[in-house]
Amino acid sequence: MERLRKRLEQLTVAFGQTYEQLGIDEMRQQLADLEQEIARPELWNDPAQATRKNKEFVQLQHTLQPWLALEMQLIDLADFLELSDESLLDEFTGQLAAMERSYDELKQALLFDNPFDNHGAIVRITAGVGGLDAQDFAHMLERMYLRYGEQQHMESSTLERSLGEEGGVKTSVFSLEAPFAYGKLRSEHGVHRLVRLSPFNSDNLRQTSFALVEVLPQIDEPGEVVIDDNDLKIDVYRSGGHGGQSVNTTDSAVRVTHIPTGTVVAIQNERSQLQNKETALKILRSKLAQLQMEQHAATLQDLRAGESASWGAQIRNYVLHPYSLVKDVRTKHEEKDVKAVLDGDIAGFSASYLEWAQASKH
Repeated sequence: MERLRKRLEQLTVAFGQTYEQLGIDEMRQQLADLEQEIARPELWNDPAQATRKNKEFVQLQHTLQPWLALEMQLIDLADFLELSDESLLDEFTGQLAAMERSYDELKQALLFDNPFDNHGAIVRITAGVGGLDAQDFAHMLERMYLRYGEQQHMESSTLERSLGEEGGVKTSVFSLEAPFAYGKLRSEHGVHRLVRLSPFNSDNLRQTSFALVEVLPQIDEPGEVVIDDNDLKIDVYRSGGHGGQSVNTTDSAVRVTHIPTGTVVAIQNERSQLQNKETALKILRSKLAQLQMEQHAATLQDLRAGESASWGAQIRNYVLHPYSLVKDVRTKHEEKDVKAVLDGDIAGFSASYLEWAQASKH
């Protein structure tokens, strides 16, 4: 029993240090303030603001809950150990082991050292070389990230989606909102490669296809990334309706170009030109923030022209034939259960990437 008490004491000390480093008490105060703010009837005079505050409250509550639950478990176990005898040693040992596993998962938050890690994420998937197979692969990746988002209690929203003529997805852009969504997903930024027996090939030959995944921090506040209006070129054009060309006859599609870097964002998903412009600017701010991090630029003015996530930066292989394996080429992390990975089980890749990225700095 004494050995168990020492293990519990060590875990409690480590928990307290991490708790302080992450500012959990400050988050608790922020949650309490939000709760008071949401309770004010006048807040709901502005439905959009009220919705944002309510969403922020729910997401923060979800982040804090496991920390507060583990804190109570540690206190309860310490109390039980003081009042119990050796007959309950096995039961308490099992409980402590479970708490240690929970703590190991929670402390990964210390690896979120990117300034935008606590933001939501914008994910853009583009089918590459491989024809219909590549478009199907892009669709598989879209489903994988959306499933992962569900598992992580992230809220998803489609921003732009272009389907292939015969199936699959040419381009998919969507947001995933939750605390540290970008931090958890930045491991996915780069080129993904699929090797399998093609279901679209009558000879059932092995096919290699590619998809580009761009993961951008979601910049909700324009003040975080300030763009000079003189650096923007905004074009309006007629978008194609989903039910035939005559369905949407307004010039609602918007293309925004950041002239200094040549970065282009085109959106036609919304009926309203204003909504398309707002979405395009939101994605542009996110792209420029990502580009600024990649180039280690101090300001937007220091950015060089160039594309984010070039097609040469292959990061992961998904092999379905002649064997089953998903392997990250940077971290060497691999999973043999390809189906589970494509069903959204990518937490291992995220965790190994965060550790690899931090180790690479030293």
